Amino acid sequence: MPHDITGEPHWHEPNGNTYAGTAAWNRRATPYDRFMAAQDVPIIRDIVIPDLQNVALGNWPDMGGRGAFIQLFGTEGLWGSYLVEVPGAGALNAERHLYEEIFLVLEGRGTTEIWATDGDPPEIFEWERGSLFSIPLNSFHRIVNSSSNPALLLAGTSAPNIFNLLNDQHVIFKSDVSFPKRFNTQGNNFETKDGLEEDEARGLAMRRTNIIPDVFATELYLDNRRTPGYRRLEPKMAENIFYQYIGEYPAGHYSRAYYPGEAAVFISIGGVGYCNSWPEDIGPTPWKTGSQDEVLRIEYGFASMISACPMPRLRWFHQHFNSGRDPLRLLAWYGPNNHRAQKAGVPGEMIADEGVLEVDKPGGTSIPYWMEDPAVRLTFESECAKNKSNSFMEDHYFREGTTWNFSSGG
Repeated sequence: MPHDITGEPHWHEPNGNTYAGTAAWNRRATPYDRFMAAQDVPIIRDIVIPDLQNVALGNWPDMGGRGAFIQLFGTEGLWGSYLVEVPGAGALNAERHLYEEIFLVLEGRGTTEIWATDGDPPEIFEWERGSLFSIPLNSFHRIVNSSSNPALLLAGTSAPNIFNLLNDQHVIFKSDVSFPKRFNTQGNNFETKDGLEEDEARGLAMRRTNIIPDVFATELYLDNRRTPGYRRLEPKMAENIFYQYIGEYPAGHYSRAYYPGEAAVFISIGGVGYCNSWPEDIGPTPWKTGSQDEVLRIEYGFASMISACPMPRLRWFHQHFNSGRDPLRLLAWYGPNNHRAQKAGVPGEMIADEGVLEVDKPGGTSIPYWMEDPAVRLTFESECAKNKSNSFMEDHYFREGTTWNFSSGG
Protein backbone atom coordinates (compact mmCIF):
# COMPACT_ATOMS: atom_id res chain seq x y z
CA MET A 1 0.00 0.00 0.00
CA PRO A 2 1.49 3.42 -0.90
CA HIS A 3 2.45 5.67 2.00
CA ASP A 4 1.69 8.86 0.07
CA ILE A 5 -1.39 9.79 -1.93
CA THR A 6 -1.15 13.01 -3.89
CA GLY A 7 -3.05 15.82 -2.24
CA GLU A 8 -3.73 13.83 0.95
CA PRO A 9 -2.01 13.87 4.35
CA HIS A 10 0.84 11.41 4.37
CA TRP A 11 3.06 9.47 6.77
CA HIS A 12 6.68 8.36 6.36
CA GLU A 13 7.98 5.05 7.61
CA PRO A 14 11.13 5.47 9.78
CA ASN A 15 14.55 4.51 8.46
CA GLY A 16 16.66 1.76 10.01
CA ASN A 17 16.26 1.33 13.77
CA THR A 18 14.76 4.75 14.53
CA TYR A 19 11.29 4.85 15.98
CA ALA A 20 8.24 6.34 14.32
CA GLY A 21 6.76 9.60 15.49
CA THR A 22 8.05 11.86 18.23
CA ALA A 23 8.75 11.48 21.94
CA ALA A 24 7.08 14.78 22.90
CA TRP A 25 4.33 16.92 21.47
CA ASN A 26 2.18 19.94 22.21
CA ARG A 27 -1.01 18.85 23.94
CA ARG A 28 -3.93 18.89 21.52
CA ALA A 29 -7.13 20.77 22.22
CA THR A 30 -10.04 18.53 23.12
CA PRO A 31 -13.49 19.00 21.55
CA TYR A 32 -14.53 20.86 24.71
CA ASP A 33 -11.42 23.08 24.54
CA ARG A 34 -12.35 23.96 20.96
CA PHE A 35 -15.95 24.69 21.97
CA MET A 36 -14.81 27.05 24.75
CA ALA A 37 -12.41 28.87 22.43
CA ALA A 38 -15.12 29.32 19.79
CA GLN A 39 -17.37 31.12 22.30
CA ASP A 40 -14.79 33.93 22.44
CA VAL A 41 -15.19 34.66 26.15
CA PRO A 42 -12.41 34.54 28.78
CA ILE A 43 -11.21 31.09 29.85
CA ILE A 44 -9.74 31.04 33.36
CA ARG A 45 -7.17 28.33 34.04
CA ASP A 46 -5.74 28.53 37.55
CA ILE A 47 -5.63 26.87 40.97
CA VAL A 48 -7.83 29.46 42.69
CA ILE A 49 -10.25 32.24 41.88
CA PRO A 50 -10.16 34.55 44.92
CA ASP A 51 -13.54 36.17 44.19
CA LEU A 52 -15.99 34.83 41.61
CA GLN A 53 -17.86 38.12 41.76
CA ASN A 54 -14.81 39.98 40.49
CA VAL A 55 -14.02 37.94 37.35
CA ALA A 56 -13.69 39.76 34.03
CA LEU A 57 -16.53 38.64 31.75
CA GLY A 58 -16.89 38.85 27.99
CA ASN A 59 -19.86 39.30 25.70
CA TRP A 60 -21.41 35.87 25.04
CA PRO A 61 -23.87 36.06 22.13
CA ASP A 62 -24.73 32.35 22.18
CA MET A 63 -25.86 32.66 25.80
CA GLY A 64 -27.44 36.09 25.57
CA GLY A 65 -25.40 37.61 28.41
CA ARG A 66 -21.80 37.98 29.50
CA GLY A 67 -19.63 35.22 30.87
CA ALA A 68 -16.38 33.35 31.31
CA PHE A 69 -15.37 29.70 31.38
CA ILE A 70 -13.60 28.32 34.45
CA GLN A 71 -11.28 25.34 34.08
CA LEU A 72 -9.35 25.01 37.33
CA PHE A 73 -6.19 22.92 37.20
CA GLY A 74 -6.98 19.32 38.00
CA THR A 75 -10.52 19.41 36.58
CA GLU A 76 -9.59 19.37 32.88
CA GLY A 77 -11.74 16.84 31.03
CA LEU A 78 -13.42 15.74 34.28
CA TRP A 79 -16.07 18.46 34.59
CA GLY A 80 -16.62 22.05 33.53
CA SER A 81 -17.71 25.37 34.96
CA TYR A 82 -18.62 28.85 33.84
CA LEU A 83 -19.90 32.18 35.11
CA VAL A 84 -22.78 33.86 33.34
CA GLU A 85 -24.27 37.29 33.91
CA VAL A 86 -27.95 37.72 33.09
CA PRO A 87 -28.67 41.29 31.96
CA GLY A 88 -30.89 43.43 34.15
CA ALA A 89 -34.59 42.89 33.39
CA GLY A 90 -33.45 40.53 30.64
CA ALA A 91 -33.00 36.82 30.02
CA LEU A 92 -30.51 34.33 28.65
CA ASN A 93 -31.28 32.53 25.41
CA ALA A 94 -33.35 29.37 25.68
CA GLU A 95 -31.30 26.20 25.24
CA ARG A 96 -31.20 22.45 25.85
CA HIS A 97 -28.23 20.08 26.00
CA LEU A 98 -27.17 16.54 26.80
CA TYR A 99 -24.97 17.46 29.73
CA GLU A 100 -25.86 17.97 33.38
CA GLU A 101 -25.89 21.49 34.78
CA ILE A 102 -26.05 22.91 38.31
CA PHE A 103 -26.33 26.62 39.11
CA LEU A 104 -25.31 28.58 42.21
CA VAL A 105 -26.76 32.10 42.29
CA LEU A 106 -24.09 34.56 43.48
CA GLU A 107 -26.00 37.77 42.81
CA GLY A 108 -29.55 38.70 41.86
CA ARG A 109 -32.98 37.13 41.70
CA GLY A 110 -35.17 35.79 38.93
CA THR A 111 -37.01 32.82 37.51
CA THR A 112 -36.21 29.81 35.35
CA GLU A 113 -38.59 28.40 32.78
CA ILE A 114 -38.28 24.68 31.94
CA TRP A 115 -40.17 22.60 29.40
CA ALA A 116 -39.73 19.26 27.64
CA THR A 117 -40.75 19.91 24.02
CA ASP A 118 -41.55 22.95 21.89
CA GLY A 119 -45.04 24.20 22.57
CA ASP A 120 -45.28 22.82 26.11
CA PRO A 121 -46.24 25.31 28.83
CA PRO A 122 -43.14 25.90 30.96
CA GLU A 123 -42.74 25.02 34.60
CA ILE A 124 -41.48 28.16 36.34
CA PHE A 125 -39.61 28.46 39.63
CA GLU A 126 -38.04 31.40 41.42
CA TRP A 127 -34.44 31.80 42.56
CA GLU A 128 -32.45 34.41 44.45
CA ARG A 129 -28.97 34.99 45.83
CA GLY A 130 -27.86 31.74 47.45
CA SER A 131 -30.15 29.43 45.48
CA LEU A 132 -28.70 26.15 44.22
CA PHE A 133 -30.64 24.39 41.46
CA SER A 134 -30.18 21.91 38.63
CA ILE A 135 -31.53 21.80 35.09
CA PRO A 136 -32.94 18.33 34.29
CA LEU A 137 -30.99 16.67 31.49
CA ASN A 138 -31.88 17.84 27.95
CA SER A 139 -34.87 19.92 29.02
CA PHE A 140 -35.43 23.31 27.42
CA HIS A 141 -34.71 26.11 29.85
CA ARG A 142 -34.53 29.88 29.96
CA ILE A 143 -33.10 31.94 32.81
CA VAL A 144 -34.87 35.25 33.41
CA ASN A 145 -33.68 38.17 35.55
CA SER A 146 -36.45 39.71 37.70
CA SER A 147 -34.36 42.70 38.74
CA SER A 148 -33.07 45.77 36.93
CA ASN A 149 -29.55 44.85 38.10
CA PRO A 150 -27.50 42.07 36.48
CA ALA A 151 -27.63 38.61 38.06
CA LEU A 152 -24.54 36.42 38.34
CA LEU A 153 -24.69 32.63 38.32
CA LEU A 154 -21.96 29.99 38.60
CA ALA A 155 -22.56 26.76 36.70
CA GLY A 156 -21.03 23.32 37.17
CA THR A 157 -21.49 20.94 34.24
CA SER A 158 -20.60 17.58 32.75
CA ALA A 159 -20.10 19.30 29.38
CA PRO A 160 -16.41 18.27 28.94
CA ASN A 161 -17.36 14.61 29.38
CA ILE A 162 -20.12 14.80 26.77
CA PHE A 163 -18.21 16.97 24.28
CA ASN A 164 -15.13 14.78 24.44
CA LEU A 165 -17.17 11.58 24.11
CA LEU A 166 -19.64 12.56 21.37
CA ASN A 167 -17.67 15.31 19.56
CA ASP A 168 -20.87 16.40 17.82
CA GLN A 169 -22.44 19.71 18.83
CA HIS A 170 -25.56 19.08 16.76
CA VAL A 171 -26.29 15.97 18.82
CA ILE A 172 -25.39 17.70 22.10
CA PHE A 173 -27.62 20.74 21.57
CA LYS A 174 -30.28 19.49 19.13
CA SER A 175 -31.17 16.01 20.37
CA ASP A 176 -34.87 15.52 21.10
CA VAL A 177 -34.41 12.55 23.44
CA SER A 178 -36.36 12.90 26.69
CA PHE A 179 -35.46 11.71 30.19
CA PRO A 180 -38.73 11.20 32.09
CA LYS A 181 -36.91 9.91 35.19
CA ARG A 182 -35.20 13.29 35.45
CA PHE A 183 -38.01 15.64 34.40
CA ASN A 184 -41.66 15.08 35.22
CA THR A 185 -43.71 16.80 32.50
CA GLN A 186 -46.66 16.97 34.90
CA GLY A 187 -44.80 19.58 36.96
CA ASN A 188 -43.73 19.94 40.61
CA ASN A 189 -40.08 19.32 39.76
CA PHE A 190 -38.96 22.33 41.80
CA GLU A 191 -40.92 22.06 44.99
CA THR A 192 -38.53 22.34 47.92
CA LYS A 193 -38.10 18.97 49.62
CA ASP A 194 -37.00 18.56 53.23
CA GLY A 195 -36.84 14.80 53.81
CA LEU A 196 -33.46 13.11 54.35
CA GLU A 197 -32.20 9.69 53.32
CA GLU A 198 -28.87 7.91 53.43
CA ASP A 199 -26.62 8.18 50.41
CA GLU A 200 -26.21 4.84 48.67
CA ALA A 201 -22.51 4.33 49.30
CA ARG A 202 -21.70 5.60 52.80
CA GLY A 203 -24.93 6.27 54.63
CA LEU A 204 -24.40 10.04 54.87
CA ALA A 205 -27.19 12.64 54.93
CA MET A 206 -28.69 13.16 51.46
CA ARG A 207 -31.69 15.15 50.22
CA ARG A 208 -33.41 14.59 46.87
CA THR A 209 -34.44 18.00 45.60
CA ASN A 210 -33.87 20.00 42.42
CA ILE A 211 -33.55 23.29 44.31
CA ILE A 212 -32.25 24.56 47.63
CA PRO A 213 -33.62 28.11 48.02
CA ASP A 214 -30.70 29.39 50.13
CA VAL A 215 -27.58 27.25 50.26
CA PHE A 216 -25.86 29.85 52.46
CA ALA A 217 -28.28 29.17 55.32
CA THR A 218 -29.89 25.77 54.65
CA GLU A 219 -29.74 23.35 57.58
CA LEU A 220 -26.82 20.91 57.60
CA TYR A 221 -26.53 17.81 59.75
CA LEU A 222 -23.97 16.57 62.24
CA ASP A 223 -21.40 14.40 60.47
CA ASN A 224 -18.17 14.63 62.55
CA ARG A 225 -16.07 12.96 59.84
CA ARG A 226 -13.74 15.89 59.25
CA THR A 227 -13.58 17.36 62.75
CA PRO A 228 -15.82 17.33 65.83
CA GLY A 229 -18.92 19.38 65.05
CA TYR A 230 -18.52 19.15 61.27
CA ARG A 231 -21.89 19.27 59.50
CA ARG A 232 -22.81 18.09 56.01
CA LEU A 233 -25.58 17.57 53.44
CA GLU A 234 -25.46 15.99 50.00
CA PRO A 235 -28.05 17.43 47.59
CA LYS A 236 -29.11 14.82 45.03
CA MET A 237 -30.47 16.90 42.16
CA ALA A 238 -32.31 15.85 38.97
CA GLU A 239 -30.92 12.31 39.27
CA ASN A 240 -27.53 13.74 38.29
CA ILE A 241 -24.27 11.84 38.35
CA PHE A 242 -22.55 15.19 39.06
CA TYR A 243 -21.38 14.83 42.67
CA GLN A 244 -21.65 17.65 45.19
CA TYR A 245 -22.08 18.27 48.89
CA ILE A 246 -22.22 21.16 51.37
CA GLY A 247 -19.92 21.00 54.40
CA GLU A 248 -19.52 23.31 57.38
CA TYR A 249 -16.71 23.65 59.93
CA PRO A 250 -17.54 25.12 63.34
CA ALA A 251 -15.69 28.20 64.54
CA GLY A 252 -12.23 27.53 65.90
CA HIS A 253 -11.90 24.09 64.28
CA TYR A 254 -9.96 22.65 61.38
CA SER A 255 -10.16 19.40 59.48
CA ARG A 256 -7.65 16.64 59.46
CA ALA A 257 -5.59 16.76 56.28
CA TYR A 258 -6.84 14.23 53.75
CA TYR A 259 -6.78 13.40 50.05
CA PRO A 260 -10.18 14.52 48.71
CA GLY A 261 -9.71 12.79 45.36
CA GLU A 262 -9.13 14.13 41.89
CA ALA A 263 -11.38 16.86 40.49
CA ALA A 264 -12.34 18.19 43.95
CA VAL A 265 -13.16 21.91 43.99
CA PHE A 266 -14.35 23.90 47.00
CA ILE A 267 -16.44 27.08 46.76
CA SER A 268 -16.53 29.21 49.89
CA ILE A 269 -20.11 30.27 50.67
CA GLY A 270 -19.85 31.49 54.26
CA GLY A 271 -17.32 32.41 56.92
CA VAL A 272 -13.58 32.99 56.70
CA GLY A 273 -10.52 30.81 56.92
CA TYR A 274 -7.88 29.21 54.76
CA CYS A 275 -6.70 25.88 53.41
CA ASN A 276 -3.39 24.09 52.97
CA SER A 277 -2.65 21.79 50.03
CA TRP A 278 0.51 19.82 49.32
CA PRO A 279 1.54 16.82 47.23
CA GLU A 280 1.40 13.54 49.09
CA ASP A 281 4.95 12.60 48.11
CA ILE A 282 6.49 15.18 50.47
CA GLY A 283 4.88 13.39 53.41
CA PRO A 284 2.47 14.28 56.22
CA THR A 285 4.85 16.66 58.06
CA PRO A 286 6.25 19.09 55.44
CA TRP A 287 7.39 21.72 57.96
CA LYS A 288 9.40 19.22 60.01
CA THR A 289 11.09 17.87 56.88
CA GLY A 290 11.89 21.31 55.43
CA SER A 291 9.39 21.06 52.56
CA GLN A 292 7.07 23.83 53.74
CA ASP A 293 7.72 25.86 50.58
CA GLU A 294 5.77 23.22 48.65
CA VAL A 295 2.63 23.80 50.73
CA LEU A 296 0.03 25.98 49.03
CA ARG A 297 -1.83 28.20 51.46
CA ILE A 298 -5.00 29.77 50.06
CA GLU A 299 -7.36 32.12 51.88
CA TYR A 300 -11.09 31.44 51.92
CA GLY A 301 -13.15 34.54 51.25
CA PHE A 302 -16.76 34.67 50.17
CA ALA A 303 -17.18 33.23 46.65
CA SER A 304 -13.61 31.98 46.36
CA MET A 305 -13.17 28.80 44.29
CA ILE A 306 -10.24 26.44 44.89
CA SER A 307 -8.92 23.30 43.23
CA ALA A 308 -7.86 20.86 45.97
CA CYS A 309 -5.85 18.61 43.65
CA PRO A 310 -4.33 20.83 40.96
CA MET A 311 -2.10 18.07 39.57
CA PRO A 312 -4.28 14.96 39.22
CA ARG A 313 -1.35 12.66 38.45
CA LEU A 314 -0.24 13.26 42.05
CA ARG A 315 -2.36 12.82 45.15
CA TRP A 316 -2.57 15.94 47.30
CA PHE A 317 -3.35 16.40 50.96
CA HIS A 318 -5.89 19.12 51.62
CA GLN A 319 -6.85 20.73 54.94
CA HIS A 320 -9.58 23.27 55.83
CA PHE A 321 -9.22 25.83 58.65
CA ASN A 322 -11.94 27.97 60.22
CA SER A 323 -10.02 30.73 61.97
CA GLY A 324 -13.07 32.98 62.26
CA ARG A 325 -15.92 33.37 64.71
CA ASP A 326 -18.67 32.05 62.42
CA PRO A 327 -19.06 28.67 60.70
CA LEU A 328 -17.02 28.14 57.53
CA ARG A 329 -19.33 26.73 54.86
CA LEU A 330 -18.05 25.15 51.62
CA LEU A 331 -19.81 23.83 48.54
CA ALA A 332 -17.84 20.91 47.08
CA TRP A 333 -18.12 20.06 43.37
CA TYR A 334 -16.54 16.93 41.91
CA GLY A 335 -18.41 16.45 38.63
CA PRO A 336 -19.55 13.04 37.36
CA ASN A 337 -17.97 9.77 38.52
CA ASN A 338 -14.93 11.44 40.09
CA HIS A 339 -15.73 11.05 43.78
CA ARG A 340 -14.47 7.82 45.38
CA ALA A 341 -18.07 6.84 46.20
CA GLN A 342 -18.76 6.66 42.44
CA LYS A 343 -15.62 4.88 41.25
CA ALA A 344 -16.07 1.82 39.07
CA GLY A 345 -14.70 -1.59 40.01
CA VAL A 346 -15.92 -5.09 40.79
CA PRO A 347 -19.54 -4.82 42.04
CA GLY A 348 -19.90 -5.90 45.65
CA GLU A 349 -16.25 -5.50 46.66
CA MET A 350 -15.62 -3.64 49.91
CA ILE A 351 -14.29 -0.09 49.44
CA ALA A 352 -12.59 1.75 52.28
CA ASP A 353 -13.35 5.44 52.66
CA GLU A 354 -9.71 6.48 52.42
CA GLY A 355 -10.53 10.11 53.20
CA VAL A 356 -11.39 9.22 56.80
CA LEU A 357 -9.03 6.25 57.17
CA GLU A 358 -5.69 7.20 58.74
CA VAL A 359 -2.49 7.13 56.71
CA ASP A 360 -1.00 4.53 59.08
CA LYS A 361 -3.71 2.06 57.98
CA PRO A 362 -3.77 0.27 54.59
CA GLY A 363 -5.31 2.52 51.96
CA GLY A 364 -5.76 5.48 54.31
CA THR A 365 -5.09 9.06 53.22
CA SER A 366 -6.23 11.00 56.29
CA ILE A 367 -3.61 12.45 58.66
CA PRO A 368 -4.97 12.18 62.21
CA TYR A 369 -4.27 15.16 64.45
CA TRP A 370 -1.76 13.23 66.52
CA MET A 371 0.32 12.53 63.39
CA GLU A 372 0.19 15.99 61.84
CA ASP A 373 3.03 18.51 61.76
CA PRO A 374 3.06 20.57 65.02
CA ALA A 375 3.37 23.74 62.91
CA VAL A 376 -0.21 23.25 61.72
CA ARG A 377 -1.80 23.74 65.13
CA LEU A 378 0.54 26.57 66.13
CA THR A 379 -0.19 28.50 62.93
CA PHE A 380 -3.92 27.98 63.36
CA GLU A 381 -3.90 29.34 66.90
CA SER A 382 -2.02 32.39 65.65
CA GLU A 383 -4.54 32.97 62.87
CA CYS A 384 -7.44 32.68 65.31
CA ALA A 385 -5.83 35.35 67.50
CA LYS A 386 -5.49 37.67 64.49
CA ASN A 387 -9.23 37.27 63.83
CA LYS A 388 -10.09 37.86 67.50
CA SER A 389 -11.44 34.32 67.65
CA ASN A 390 -10.47 31.28 69.68
CA SER A 391 -9.19 27.83 68.83
CA PHE A 392 -11.47 25.08 70.12
CA MET A 393 -9.13 22.27 69.09
CA GLU A 394 -9.05 20.34 72.35
CA ASP A 395 -5.95 18.56 73.55
CA HIS A 396 -7.59 15.12 73.49
CA TYR A 397 -8.07 15.39 69.71
CA PHE A 398 -4.29 15.08 69.44
CA ARG A 399 -3.81 11.98 71.60
CA GLU A 400 -2.35 9.05 69.75
CA GLY A 401 -4.93 6.45 68.83
CA THR A 402 -7.88 8.87 68.92
CA THR A 403 -10.44 7.47 66.52
CA TRP A 404 -11.64 9.49 63.52
CA ASN A 405 -15.20 8.66 64.50
CA PHE A 406 -15.63 11.47 66.99
CA SER A 407 -19.34 10.74 67.41
CA SER A 408 -18.35 7.49 69.18
CA GLY A 409 -16.46 9.39 71.82
CA GLY A 410 -12.95 9.47 70.43
